[in-house]
Amino acid sequence: MRKRVLITGAAGFLGSHLCYRFINDGYHVIGMDNLITGDLKNIESLFALEQFEFYHHDVSKFIHVPGPIDYILHFASPASPIDYLKIPIQTLKVGSLGTHNCLGLAKAKGARILVASTSEIYGDPLIHPQNEDYWGNVNPVGPRGVYDEAKRFQEAITMAYHTFHGVETRIVRIFNTYGPRMRLNDGRALPAFIGQALRGEYLTVFGDGSQTRSFCYVDDLIEGICRLLYSDYPQPVNIGNPDEISLKDFAEEIIKLTGTHQKIVFKSLPVDDPKQRRPDITRAKQLLNWEPKVNRTEGLKITYEYFKSLPKEELYKQPKEF
Repeated sequence: MRKRVLITGAAGFLGSHLCYRFINDGYHVIGMDNLITGDLKNIESLFALEQFEFYHHDVSKFIHVPGPIDYILHFASPASPIDYLKIPIQTLKVGSLGTHNCLGLAKAKGARILVASTSEIYGDPLIHPQNEDYWGNVNPVGPRGVYDEAKRFQEAITMAYHTFHGVETRIVRIFNTYGPRMRLNDGRALPAFIGQALRGEYLTVFGDGSQTRSFCYVDDLIEGICRLLYSDYPQPVNIGNPDEISLKDFAEEIIKLTGTHQKIVFKSLPVDDPKQRRPDITRAKQLLNWEPKVNRTEGLKITYEYFKSLPKEELYKQPKEF
């Protein structure tokens, strides 16, 4: 019999890539998503497969899945500022109630669970690069607090289920990731820059552009997640690309990549926007023998070709209203 894996947030960017990965690896995949930010187009080719099934369900409510489950990957959550600033309560609920329900299901099924945390638990970091022993610098009552604190609570309850109930848990701290099936209008730097370039608009950089990010191609991230899932390590692990770049330089890279000649315009920096972000991946290297393989030049070409292939109306599609 095929092993069975439940993937929450299955219609989202990362969730959809995980669905395809586990299908290709021979699993029976159960996808779950309430489609607030996910899109069924991301997984539409899987519906014809008998080894795939889909539940349209909000994990913040009780989860029932009949039959055995070997693994749970909890990736349900808004993941971009444009989303979680519009739906702050749902963001908090999926990180708390949703994680609680997934952990309860893992306990009931005897399943191993991997939860998707994020570099946002480090907030606006006071150490650089960020390693897993750093506790972070987070404003709990700022506009980003709904996402940051949801993820911090998620890690805390995951470890509580591990230590108190003996559930097999894994925690991945995901740094900025990009690739096909990202949404053009989700507010993050890479799709925003490419979308602006394709529409012939100026590229918008917030602040003076000196703040840094480190971008990991999605295939590398998915490989790191799988290696962590199959490992025996319950503590958090950073998965990301330590190749750091300022947002101003990144905007210039996108202009060069797209062959456009737009100017860069600068706007006020959002409240609590991190000034620097770069993962220390020593733990991933040592424990998982993992490090990113796809360099940014190669990954951006693939991602740009994906965005160029989208129907023209996608370029002008407004962010989803909730």
